[in-house]
Amino acid sequence: MELRQIRYFLAVAEELHFGRAAEWMHIVQSTVSQQIRRLERELGLELFDRNTRSVVLTPAGSVFVDRARAVLAAERAALEAMAAVRAERTALLRIGTNVGLGARLERLLAAVARRAPDLTVELVSAAPADRLQRVRDGELDAAFVRGVTRSPGLDLVPVWRERFVVALPAGHALAAHERVDLADLAGMPLRIAPRETNPHLVDLIADACRSAGFEPVLGPAFTTDQDTLAAIGAGGSHWTVFYAGQAEVLPATRTVFRPLADPAPTMPTFLAVREGATARGLAVLLDSCRDVAGDG
Repeated sequence: MELRQIRYFLAVAEELHFGRAAEWMHIVQSTVSQQIRRLERELGLELFDRNTRSVVLTPAGSVFVDRARAVLAAERAALEAMAAVRAERTALLRIGTNVGLGARLERLLAAVARRAPDLTVELVSAAPADRLQRVRDGELDAAFVRGVTRSPGLDLVPVWRERFVVALPAGHALAAHERVDLADLAGMPLRIAPRETNPHLVDLIADACRSAGFEPVLGPAFTTDQDTLAAIGAGGSHWTVFYAGQAEVLPATRTVFRPLADPAPTMPTFLAVREGATARGLAVLLDSCRDVAGDG
């Protein structure tokens, strides 16, 4: 049984005339007659008594009218429900986030809210590879990633470059400087994540140190923001780096954050989206990214 057969049946049941029903449905009369015959064969019952002068419903046809109307009502309800789901998804933007976006993320969400007050943003935290896979699978609309420049099935749109600040003990001589030259950090142990955990960051900072004329001395590994800052603030001469936007929202009592003097390394940040994606929310997000690209 096909929905079009039910529609044709109801049209004839209301008009009690095959010609007028066909005209109403904008199809030829032979198609209406043919499809209703097929429906009757499937049901094993005559739905209409036909003669050259009139068309009337049979007892079976009268019973079937209410059932046919219920089927089409169910179809309409299903279509309306799916339209509501589409509308809800259009108003929801699911974004995978990077560690360290900090204050820039707050400014970005404010920019999105200004551009599209009706758009709800859902933030999802996950490892980089997981974020990218979720975008491919459609579980996320977009995801921020750093360092990655190619990923199958995804477009990687450059949105900004992250600047760094150095975290130093508040009592260190360099803390009095407005900006810190990387070369001045030579010989001081660097607390940074193990390379297998964050290769893009580790390689970027190590290369910047080499360009400044020294090989970084690795101290204890970076663990959490809180613990690493506490260890640096406790004394000694260790240092680490944070993304500038991240440092804006970190509490620091016994440590200070200082920008790196130029030429300072920067980390490229990309927005990963599915190839060819054109959702309204993505356009709003990309425009908002441009709004905050110069921050941090």
